[in-house]
Amino acid sequence: MGILDGVDVPVVAAPMAGGTSTPELVAAVNGAGGLGFLAAGYKSAEAMAEQIQQTRALTSRDFGINVFVPDRDSAVPEARVAAYRERIAPEAERLGVEPGRAEWRDDDYSAKLDALLATPVPVVGFTFGCPEARDIALLRGAGSAVLVTVTTVAEARAAVEAGADVLCVQGAEAGGHQGSFVDDGERTVPTLDLLAQVRAAVDVPLVAAGGITGADGVRAALAGGAVAAQLGTAFLRSHESGAHPTHKKALADDRFTETAVTRAFSGRRARGLVNRFLR
Repeated sequence: MGILDGVDVPVVAAPMAGGTSTPELVAAVNGAGGLGFLAAGYKSAEAMAEQIQQTRALTSRDFGINVFVPDRDSAVPEARVAAYRERIAPEAERLGVEPGRAEWRDDDYSAKLDALLATPVPVVGFTFGCPEARDIALLRGAGSAVLVTVTTVAEARAAVEAGADVLCVQGAEAGGHQGSFVDDGERTVPTLDLLAQVRAAVDVPLVAAGGITGADGVRAALAGGAVAAQLGTAFLRSHESGAHPTHKKALADDRFTETAVTRAFSGRRARGLVNRFLR
């Protein structure tokens, strides 16, 4: 169940939720010798299954699917949510939109696990937490390798103890959400430093993620003990990416060169381009 069995290039395309990771992008990465990943986050189990089917029609090579682990212990008081809604109201009015209502959801987690057990995929990844050991064992029994994203040594040890085959070690440079088990503070350890710490603590294959944008970064990750490097932002402007055209344009705009970590987008810490909304 090696995550890189049959992979020619030690590059993993990061699963980017919200429509960015597409079956076409997975197929393109696979066709270039890497390992493509779909993102199940923000999708129903049915929509996830449909994208898996589409991907299988486009590539015969292994690919992965990433699932969000629901955080049941971080409910935010309604008053704080209401206050945030008021803060963004002027921006919403400027854009001619109405803020939606906030509500807790489990992102169809149980249904997604059932679907992945019924129709296994080669690699199942998890972000924002570690599945229960029982669920990992069931997925492995169905023939899937299980990958868990970690941002600290403690998370790495917990994931290995639960039975994870592979860890995605996400450093502070990573774009998008910080995949920590609990959003209890900004993760600040650089990717290569965290990779060394985790490598000394556990004995499973590691995929390095965070700020890796090209060949030199991949080589550095491999030299640091990773079996592969995961890249996300590097694929955003590709033709196969489902990123919004405005986002693609901003990534190449010299006015947007700074990034910062914010909670403004989803409530969880995420790194994004510094723009009017983030400020």
